[in-house]
Amino acid sequence: MIILYDLQEGAFLVKLARDAVTKYITKSETIPPPAPITGRLKENSGVFVTIEKLEGNSRMLRGCIGYPMPILPLLEATIDSAINAAVNDPRFPPLDASELDEVVFEVSILTPLTLLRVKNTKEYPTLIKVGREGLVIEKGYCKGLLLPQVPVEEGWDAETFLSACCMKAGLQPDEWLSKDTKVESFTADVFTEETPKGKIVTKRLS
Repeated sequence: MIILYDLQEGAFLVKLARDAVTKYITKSETIPPPAPITGRLKENSGVFVTIEKLEGNSRMLRGCIGYPMPILPLLEATIDSAINAAVNDPRFPPLDASELDEVVFEVSILTPLTLLRVKNTKEYPTLIKVGREGLVIEKGYCKGLLLPQVPVEEGWDAETFLSACCMKAGLQPDEWLSKDTKVESFTADVFTEETPKGKIVTKRLS
Protein backbone atom coordinates (compact mmCIF):
# COMPACT_ATOMS: atom_id res chain seq x y z
CA MET A 1 0.00 0.00 0.00
CA ILE A 2 1.41 3.39 -1.00
CA ILE A 3 0.88 5.94 1.75
CA LEU A 4 -0.14 9.32 0.34
CA TYR A 5 -1.64 10.86 3.49
CA ASP A 6 0.17 10.93 6.83
CA LEU A 7 -1.19 9.89 10.21
CA GLN A 8 -1.83 13.45 11.30
CA GLU A 9 -4.11 14.00 8.32
CA GLY A 10 -5.76 10.62 8.77
CA ALA A 11 -6.43 11.19 12.45
CA PHE A 12 -7.92 14.58 11.64
CA LEU A 13 -10.39 12.94 9.24
CA VAL A 14 -11.32 10.10 11.61
CA LYS A 15 -12.04 12.59 14.39
CA LEU A 16 -14.01 14.68 11.92
CA ALA A 17 -16.11 11.65 10.96
CA ARG A 18 -16.91 10.88 14.61
CA ASP A 19 -17.66 14.53 15.41
CA ALA A 20 -19.96 14.81 12.38
CA VAL A 21 -21.96 11.73 13.39
CA THR A 22 -22.12 12.73 17.05
CA LYS A 23 -23.46 16.18 16.24
CA TYR A 24 -25.93 14.84 13.70
CA ILE A 25 -27.50 12.10 15.80
CA THR A 26 -27.54 14.07 19.07
CA LYS A 27 -28.54 17.51 17.78
CA SER A 28 -29.73 16.89 14.18
CA GLU A 29 -27.09 19.32 12.96
CA THR A 30 -24.49 18.99 10.20
CA ILE A 31 -21.14 20.44 11.15
CA PRO A 32 -19.41 22.73 8.64
CA PRO A 33 -16.05 21.68 7.19
CA PRO A 34 -13.35 22.83 9.63
CA ALA A 35 -10.15 24.63 8.71
CA PRO A 36 -7.87 21.93 7.28
CA ILE A 37 -4.48 21.16 8.81
CA THR A 38 -3.04 20.77 5.30
CA GLY A 39 -4.12 22.19 1.97
CA ARG A 40 -4.69 18.84 0.29
CA LEU A 41 -7.54 18.05 2.69
CA LYS A 42 -9.46 20.71 0.74
CA GLU A 43 -8.85 18.93 -2.57
CA ASN A 44 -11.46 16.70 -4.18
CA SER A 45 -10.99 13.05 -3.30
CA GLY A 46 -12.89 9.79 -3.12
CA VAL A 47 -13.46 8.65 0.46
CA PHE A 48 -15.38 6.03 2.42
CA VAL A 49 -16.29 6.06 6.09
CA THR A 50 -16.75 2.70 7.81
CA ILE A 51 -18.37 2.29 11.23
CA GLU A 52 -17.81 -0.97 13.07
CA LYS A 53 -19.20 -2.23 16.36
CA LEU A 54 -16.82 -3.97 18.73
CA GLU A 55 -17.98 -7.37 19.92
CA GLY A 56 -15.25 -8.99 21.98
CA ASN A 57 -12.16 -9.13 19.78
CA SER A 58 -14.21 -8.82 16.59
CA ARG A 59 -15.42 -5.86 14.59
CA MET A 60 -18.88 -6.10 13.09
CA LEU A 61 -19.85 -3.78 10.25
CA ARG A 62 -22.35 -1.14 11.36
CA GLY A 63 -22.33 1.10 8.29
CA CYS A 64 -20.17 2.01 5.31
CA ILE A 65 -20.87 4.66 2.67
CA GLY A 66 -18.69 6.95 0.62
CA TYR A 67 -17.73 8.57 -2.64
CA PRO A 68 -15.79 6.42 -5.15
CA MET A 69 -15.06 9.43 -7.33
CA PRO A 70 -13.36 12.72 -6.36
CA ILE A 71 -16.41 14.94 -6.79
CA LEU A 72 -16.27 16.78 -3.45
CA PRO A 73 -13.54 18.33 -1.31
CA LEU A 74 -12.20 15.67 1.06
CA LEU A 75 -13.41 17.36 4.24
CA GLU A 76 -16.94 17.80 2.91
CA ALA A 77 -17.03 14.27 1.49
CA THR A 78 -15.87 12.83 4.83
CA ILE A 79 -18.61 14.62 6.77
CA ASP A 80 -21.29 13.55 4.32
CA SER A 81 -20.05 9.95 4.13
CA ALA A 82 -19.86 9.64 7.91
CA ILE A 83 -23.42 10.82 8.45
CA ASN A 84 -24.76 8.60 5.68
CA ALA A 85 -22.85 5.58 6.99
CA ALA A 86 -24.40 6.19 10.40
CA VAL A 87 -28.02 6.76 9.43
CA ASN A 88 -28.59 5.93 5.76
CA ASP A 89 -26.87 2.59 5.10
CA PRO A 90 -29.88 0.48 4.02
CA ARG A 91 -28.34 -2.66 5.49
CA PHE A 92 -28.60 -1.39 9.07
CA PRO A 93 -30.90 0.63 11.32
CA PRO A 94 -29.76 4.20 12.01
CA LEU A 95 -27.00 4.47 14.59
CA ASP A 96 -28.30 5.48 18.00
CA ALA A 97 -26.50 7.90 20.28
CA SER A 98 -26.17 5.13 22.87
CA GLU A 99 -23.91 3.24 20.43
CA LEU A 100 -21.29 5.97 20.06
CA ASP A 101 -19.15 4.49 22.83
CA GLU A 102 -19.37 1.03 21.24
CA VAL A 103 -18.27 1.76 17.67
CA VAL A 104 -15.02 2.63 15.94
CA PHE A 105 -14.67 4.91 12.94
CA GLU A 106 -12.48 4.20 9.92
CA VAL A 107 -11.71 6.51 6.99
CA SER A 108 -10.41 5.26 3.63
CA ILE A 109 -9.05 7.89 1.24
CA LEU A 110 -9.20 6.60 -2.33
CA THR A 111 -6.94 7.18 -5.28
CA PRO A 112 -8.58 7.72 -8.70
CA LEU A 113 -9.91 4.57 -10.38
CA THR A 114 -7.70 2.74 -12.88
CA LEU A 115 -9.27 0.63 -15.62
CA LEU A 116 -7.76 -2.85 -15.80
CA ARG A 117 -7.07 -3.90 -19.39
CA VAL A 118 -6.55 -7.55 -20.38
CA LYS A 119 -6.57 -9.55 -23.58
CA ASN A 120 -8.25 -12.44 -21.81
CA THR A 121 -10.55 -11.82 -18.84
CA LYS A 122 -9.06 -14.84 -17.06
CA GLU A 123 -5.98 -12.65 -16.56
CA TYR A 124 -7.74 -10.29 -14.11
CA PRO A 125 -6.65 -12.16 -10.94
CA THR A 126 -3.00 -11.78 -11.95
CA LEU A 127 -3.36 -7.98 -11.96
CA ILE A 128 -4.88 -7.70 -8.49
CA LYS A 129 -2.74 -7.59 -5.36
CA VAL A 130 -4.82 -8.43 -2.31
CA GLY A 131 -4.02 -5.99 0.49
CA ARG A 132 -3.14 -3.18 -1.86
CA GLU A 133 -6.09 -2.62 -4.18
CA GLY A 134 -9.83 -2.20 -3.95
CA LEU A 135 -12.13 -3.03 -6.84
CA VAL A 136 -15.04 -1.52 -8.72
CA ILE A 137 -16.96 -3.81 -11.07
CA GLU A 138 -19.54 -2.45 -13.48
CA LYS A 139 -21.80 -4.05 -16.07
CA GLY A 140 -24.77 -2.22 -17.51
CA TYR A 141 -26.62 -0.53 -14.68
CA CYS A 142 -24.98 -2.76 -12.06
CA LYS A 143 -22.00 -1.45 -10.12
CA GLY A 144 -20.26 -2.61 -6.96
CA LEU A 145 -17.26 -1.48 -4.91
CA LEU A 146 -15.20 -3.27 -2.28
CA LEU A 147 -12.47 -1.51 -0.30
CA PRO A 148 -8.94 -3.01 -0.23
CA GLN A 149 -9.23 -4.01 3.43
CA VAL A 150 -12.22 -6.29 2.75
CA PRO A 151 -10.41 -9.25 1.10
CA VAL A 152 -7.71 -9.12 3.78
CA GLU A 153 -10.29 -9.27 6.57
CA GLU A 154 -12.18 -12.07 4.81
CA GLY A 155 -9.10 -14.07 3.79
CA TRP A 156 -9.95 -13.99 0.07
CA ASP A 157 -7.64 -14.57 -2.87
CA ALA A 158 -7.86 -12.36 -5.97
CA GLU A 159 -10.39 -14.54 -7.77
CA THR A 160 -12.70 -14.70 -4.75
CA PHE A 161 -12.35 -10.93 -4.41
CA LEU A 162 -13.51 -10.47 -8.00
CA SER A 163 -16.46 -12.78 -7.46
CA ALA A 164 -17.48 -11.02 -4.26
CA CYS A 165 -17.33 -7.64 -5.97
CA CYS A 166 -19.58 -8.97 -8.73
CA MET A 167 -22.12 -10.07 -6.13
CA LYS A 168 -21.87 -6.66 -4.43
CA ALA A 169 -22.89 -5.22 -7.82
CA GLY A 170 -25.86 -7.58 -8.01
CA LEU A 171 -24.21 -9.74 -10.66
CA GLN A 172 -23.46 -13.43 -10.84
CA PRO A 173 -20.11 -14.24 -9.20
CA ASP A 174 -18.43 -15.18 -12.48
CA GLU A 175 -19.50 -12.04 -14.39
CA TRP A 176 -15.96 -10.66 -14.15
CA LEU A 177 -15.14 -13.13 -16.90
CA SER A 178 -17.53 -11.36 -19.28
CA LYS A 179 -15.98 -9.05 -21.87
CA ASP A 180 -18.83 -6.61 -21.20
CA THR A 181 -17.83 -6.20 -17.56
CA LYS A 182 -15.58 -3.28 -16.61
CA VAL A 183 -13.09 -3.89 -13.80
CA GLU A 184 -11.34 -0.95 -12.13
CA SER A 185 -8.92 -0.84 -9.24
CA PHE A 186 -7.80 1.77 -6.73
CA THR A 187 -5.64 1.99 -3.65
CA ALA A 188 -6.52 3.65 -0.36
CA ASP A 189 -4.92 5.10 2.74
CA VAL A 190 -6.88 3.73 5.68
CA PHE A 191 -6.99 5.23 9.17
CA THR A 192 -8.93 3.77 12.07
CA GLU A 193 -9.66 4.04 15.77
CA GLU A 194 -8.26 1.10 17.71
CA THR A 195 -11.01 1.50 20.32
CA PRO A 196 -14.07 3.79 20.49
CA LYS A 197 -12.76 7.36 20.80
CA GLY A 198 -9.30 5.82 21.26
CA LYS A 199 -5.95 5.90 19.50
CA ILE A 200 -6.04 6.37 15.74
CA VAL A 201 -3.59 4.42 13.62
CA THR A 202 -2.73 3.79 9.99
CA LYS A 203 -4.30 0.47 9.02
CA ARG A 204 -1.77 -1.82 7.37
CA LEU A 205 -3.62 -4.13 5.02
CA SER A 206 -1.10 -6.75 3.99
